[in-house]
Amino acid sequence: MDQMELAGMPRRLFSCTPSRLAAFEDCPRKYRMIYLDRPAPPKGPPWAHTSLGISVHNTLHRWWEVPLPARTPERAGSLLRTAWVEDGFRDSAQSAAWRERAVAMVEGYTAGLDPAAEPRAVERQVATRTEQLAFHGRVDRLDERGGELVVVDYKTGRRPLSDADARGSSALALYALAAGRMLRTPCRRVELHHLPTGSVAAAEHTEESLARHVRRAESVARDITEATDRLRAGADRDAAFPPRPGTLCSWCDFRRHCPQGREVTPDREPWAGLGE
Repeated sequence: MDQMELAGMPRRLFSCTPSRLAAFEDCPRKYRMIYLDRPAPPKGPPWAHTSLGISVHNTLHRWWEVPLPARTPERAGSLLRTAWVEDGFRDSAQSAAWRERAVAMVEGYTAGLDPAAEPRAVERQVATRTEQLAFHGRVDRLDERGGELVVVDYKTGRRPLSDADARGSSALALYALAAGRMLRTPCRRVELHHLPTGSVAAAEHTEESLARHVRRAESVARDITEATDRLRAGADRDAAFPPRPGTLCSWCDFRRHCPQGREVTPDREPWAGLGE
């Protein structure tokens, strides 16, 4: 049973990750299914583009762990083949073709890195608190350049990224805030490394821009808390957490449980996100 909050007591901080906040912004109904419904509704089949992303992220994590003399592009390709996740592909031939494309991605990407330039951290958990949030998340990579930290986030989607994407990402901004506080080192720069194109989208945050992202995250958290309170007070679950039909519905793991989403977008094959 939830602990009762007495009048006059400060409200507990809202514990969240970037994905938790983003789920509600995308669709309150999806948020409810992921975080509140118990048992949670079964998800749809795995997505091939998710398997691609997991494979690349795991490879780049492991690449920094191998001894420096072995930290070569060829080793990255070998690690990718070992770490490859086959879920969601149409068949073994499609999986093998995309595995080799991913090999080329990580080999090309690591060829542009200095293997001796050790990151400050790889796959690092960071956390911080604001007046309303207890925020935590995992950063793909933290570099240290010129006495400051840089948040690096790997991306494998088919859409090229821009500096505006980096600047507008609340997840990256909150990572920068948390990393800077935890490691007591200035952290203002955030980067999106797009492996399919080899491009880097970057933004330099200020105290003001970080504060804007914090306010946005706190606003989402307040909306979630209010909706959750209404649900627990007996409100209809679809009134408290209504669906938000749109283009993202084709890619929702809970599509089968949402007639409104199925009405506005077509079904997608699990490998459709690869953009072949």
